[in-house]
Amino acid sequence: MKINTPCLQDCLSRYQNTIPELANLSRAAETDSLESLIDHYEQCYVLLEKALWSSESDFESLLACYQSLFREQDALIRQKADAEGTTDNRYHFILSIPVADRPDHLHTCLESLYQICKNFTHGVNPSGLYERIRIIIAEDSREEKNIQQHIELVNEYRQKGLQVIHFGQEAQYELLQSIPEDDRKQLGHILTTQPRDRFYLKGQAANRNLSYLKCLQLTEDKNRTLYYFVDSDESFCVNRQTGNREEAVCALNYFHTIDKIFRTTDTLLLTGKMVGDPPVSPAVMAANFLDDVMAFFTRLEQAGATQACTFHAPPPAAASSGAAYHDMAGLFGFENKNTRFPYRCLLEGKHDHTACLRDFAQRLAAFFFGEHLTRKTVFSYGNGFDKLTPARTIYPGNYIVNHEGLKHIIPFGHLRLRMSGPTAGRLIAAEINHRFASFNMPHLHRRTTAAGLGDAFRPGVELEEGKEQENIDLSNEFERQFFGDLMLFTTEALVNQADVNKPFEKDCVARIMALKEKELLTLYQQKHDAIREKNRQLEELVFNAGHWWLDLPDLSGALRQVRAFIDNIHHNFGEQSLAWQQIQSAEHRAERKQQIIEALINYRAERDVWDRVLNDSAALSIICERQSR
Repeated sequence: MKINTPCLQDCLSRYQNTIPELANLSRAAETDSLESLIDHYEQCYVLLEKALWSSESDFESLLACYQSLFREQDALIRQKADAEGTTDNRYHFILSIPVADRPDHLHTCLESLYQICKNFTHGVNPSGLYERIRIIIAEDSREEKNIQQHIELVNEYRQKGLQVIHFGQEAQYELLQSIPEDDRKQLGHILTTQPRDRFYLKGQAANRNLSYLKCLQLTEDKNRTLYYFVDSDESFCVNRQTGNREEAVCALNYFHTIDKIFRTTDTLLLTGKMVGDPPVSPAVMAANFLDDVMAFFTRLEQAGATQACTFHAPPPAAASSGAAYHDMAGLFGFENKNTRFPYRCLLEGKHDHTACLRDFAQRLAAFFFGEHLTRKTVFSYGNGFDKLTPARTIYPGNYIVNHEGLKHIIPFGHLRLRMSGPTAGRLIAAEINHRFASFNMPHLHRRTTAAGLGDAFRPGVELEEGKEQENIDLSNEFERQFFGDLMLFTTEALVNQADVNKPFEKDCVARIMALKEKELLTLYQQKHDAIREKNRQLEELVFNAGHWWLDLPDLSGALRQVRAFIDNIHHNFGEQSLAWQQIQSAEHRAERKQQIIEALINYRAERDVWDRVLNDSAALSIICERQSR
């Protein structure tokens, strides 16, 4: 049998001088054993990865070589299976991507997935179909125009070889009705109770959980299938720091690494993280962002308007670690040193500080949609891709389960609270311990797109009709953040005092919640006072200190944008803020606390019903059969 390995041989001869460890593989690669050869690729990957993510590498050429090795190895794996008359035992993947009114985000997500499949492959057949990967677009949009754009994207990427399915709201509703009525009533909080005529904006948890059943319908071999859950505002790439710039690269072979982890460990649920925009709400980033905005203007006042821009230094390493974007990082065990982070100008070519200020000002409003101009997380290779660490947070846009792991849903979707991933993670970690793990394959997270803020749907954030920069209200998200925090930290303490496999006792939940409520109210009050004071200082610095930017007519538009930012901070975090009033209202807190207590004490019963539905093969086959008709 002829074995062709031109990519491997080229890699070994080209890089063995710069990567000396490749020399040993060069000799071993002369073997005629397919199994041995396939293993050489695995050894080669680790060596190339270390070089690829070092500062000395020729990144583009080494990445191209790295990707070609995976394509060649994929062909050898299929060749070996054909020669031996066996089955390629690598996992099949079913991906679920919930989407709500985000065609631009979905396009970016699907394109990155296509690039990963094209550059690395995972069982592509001779016709170019990526047959081991299926993708479900779980529709949750309200606007018909966006639904149509999502369907067009599905058709576009089908033509490129991806097996993409549009899981529309009518199909979702029918699937829900296929669940036996008694079970369906008990699963209303896990799935949804919304009527057929408004089966949209059900929320990410409900929509994602519904898609679990669609995943099962598509499953051909439950023992060789993994289920991969992705958010539409995430891409299968990472951000690479290159001097003064940052670029997105499709350089991680997610499917290969995930397959390897599930074949060699007893993992049930695997979660990756995110790089890029922070995975938290602006409601918990305002204080440190104001620090950084003031640092920008403080430095700008010392610079000349026409001087060449000096805001192009790489971000500090600390910006990529330790939840530096979070005002209350200490709640999660990170040390918050209150360090100010410098702004890095994104303009290219020759430009002065006036141009830098204009660009900075127009980006400020994106903060209210979740961007952080100074504290984005940058990818770090660290100890490699497949090293597992114990997890306690599900990142809802980047987690993978096997068939047994499907019972671990994201609960409490009916409450519409933030922090659902960390809350679910605490419950899951208490139940399955080390079988819930994290690995170093993040997705690139982008809150907004080039289309602008007007096209950026974000639940809980309202942009006044026709406005790009002014009158942004995030009171709904702010309120959901506080009570999401309350639920999270109550749950975290609860699983240390009670058995997660049994129903939680109401008195125990209420007692713990009362303690956490007191702690959070103190922290939120401190943060509230700090934001008000910092916003006052920013206004004084920009508009009342007589600095050079006030004298330039060309900057009048930029200053209006800065003013709008300050006003929006006041609107959302000031004393009259609706969210702040709700947090301070004992009556409102009592209502929300009762909802949370009921959800926690009902968790075990709802999970038992969900587990029974998944384990009842007869009932499940009926559900899948009805849906496939």
